[in-house]
Amino acid sequence: MEVVARLLGLLALLLVGTGLRASGVLDTNRTARLNAVAYYVALPALIFISTYDRAIGDLLSPTLLFGLLFVLFSTVGLAWLVHRNRVSRPRQSVAVVQSYHSNLGYLGLPLVDATFNGDVTAVASVVLGVISLTQVPLTVLVLAVVNESETRIRREFVGLLKNPVLLALIAGLAVGSSSTTVPALAVNGLDIVGAFALPLALLCVGASLQVDLSAIDFGASGAVVALKIVCMPLLAWVVFSMLAVDDATFTATVVMFGTPTAVSTFVFANELGGDEQFASLNVFVTTLVSIASLFVLITLVG
Repeated sequence: MEVVARLLGLLALLLVGTGLRASGVLDTNRTARLNAVAYYVALPALIFISTYDRAIGDLLSPTLLFGLLFVLFSTVGLAWLVHRNRVSRPRQSVAVVQSYHSNLGYLGLPLVDATFNGDVTAVASVVLGVISLTQVPLTVLVLAVVNESETRIRREFVGLLKNPVLLALIAGLAVGSSSTTVPALAVNGLDIVGAFALPLALLCVGASLQVDLSAIDFGASGAVVALKIVCMPLLAWVVFSMLAVDDATFTATVVMFGTPTAVSTFVFANELGGDEQFASLNVFVTTLVSIASLFVLITLVG
């Protein structure tokens, strides 16, 4: 019942965000400011507080790195095979990237932190760092190549290296590996700030979701949902079971890969010639379906 209550709470916050946008309370500027607080303040605080007392060698192993990249690129390959015959290149490019590009920062890590213990959250922070460094440049590359869009991939990669989420992860692991003592007052303050990561993120996601029911492509969107929400976490389950990792690593990887398509894919699609309406629809659908699928995953791994 506790898991059900948590996930129903997630859905409620999403709907509140959507309602605030529809009523005009969360317009574009206010949503952007709220998003900045979540992205530059709350989420980095959560990541730092999850990793500052742990050495990097205890969290990032060759086995974990191999498993993460294997699941990611295997899903990319499946997505390319499934969507290769889409008539529209803008729609094809979006379908491919949204089949693997996970919402790890806004939904994945805060959800793990709210549901599991600190060991699982620490591993989830590392999963966020490794996959973000991989999936963001990959998404930019796929959209740019398929749509023949002009973009500076180097600029995108440099921007990624300045990402506050990744910088917080590096800082936390550096402090943990050096055994530096962090004052209790700072720890308590960051813990309080980090607790706002999930509700703020859900409000922002809800305010960003837009869907045009008349534009639904059931075949393409259904394939995206199947790959992102079903296939990717199932593949993670199989791979990390075979790798015989510890319980915290198994739980973190399966749940993180079970998150819906990231809202940022809509932004990338808009900038790089993708089908914007299709991208917005898939973010909405995968987020909605993931409420049920994450309940199943959390129940099973828990």
